Amino acid sequence: MYVTNRFKINGVMLLMVLLNCFPAVIKSQETEVIASDLIMNNQDSTLHVDSMNQSVNTYNPHDTTYFDIAMDSVVMAEIRQLHSKPVEQPKIVQPFKPNPTRAVLYSAVFPGLGQIYNRKYWKVPIVYGGFVGFTYAITWNNKNLQDCGEAYKDLSYDLINYKDEPENWHQSWQNFVAPGVNPEVRFNENFKTQLKRWRDLYRRNRDLSIIIAAGFYLICMADAYVDAQLFDFDISTDLSLRVEPVVSPATSFSQRLYGFNCSIKF
Repeated sequence: MYVTNRFKINGVMLLMVLLNCFPAVIKSQETEVIASDLIMNNQDSTLHVDSMNQSVNTYNPHDTTYFDIAMDSVVMAEIRQLHSKPVEQPKIVQPFKPNPTRAVLYSAVFPGLGQIYNRKYWKVPIVYGGFVGFTYAITWNNKNLQDCGEAYKDLSYDLINYKDEPENWHQSWQNFVAPGVNPEVRFNENFKTQLKRWRDLYRRNRDLSIIIAAGFYLICMADAYVDAQLFDFDISTDLSLRVEPVVSPATSFSQRLYGFNCSIKF
């Protein structure tokens, strides 16, 4: 009986001990979990702090290495942008130099155009004035030539066919009779010969005007060509006389000669 009661007491005590130890085990496990969480949190915070410290150390204002790298990247980006854009070459203004061949062609196509191309504008009125004068001379002489030729033919016809019929005489030759003079006075062979001389004179003057106008046309072309060739010719204002002694060697036909050589620079 005693033994049984003792066993019961021991069992009760063991149960109580177990019940008392179980919260301690749970608490110890909770403590271990909390401790492990704290350790992990501390490690994470440590890593975060280290990364922040590393970042701070990386961008240290006293260390210009990374600043220089950043500036180099910016400069390289600007250089790439500049190279991507087309580079405008500076325009070089060349001095004007007329082409002689082109000047001649312009002057041949239209008189005076070569002088305009050579920028010798003061010659243009001379060119046009000359051509206007020659045109007037050719036109005037040709008109008088036609009138005299018609008067000469009509007077010759009247002298043969209407010698005694003044009412049938042509007016063309009577226009060359001086005012107030009776046409019958001029109705003769002498006046016909005079009309022939006038006709030949006007023909000569007309042909001569045409020849001179053609020559003037060629002169304008030559002037345009010479102006273009000598456009940049340096005309110096230095007019100097240079005197040098000269010795001519003796030959089989002459003796040795001594003298002076004069040269003028202009």
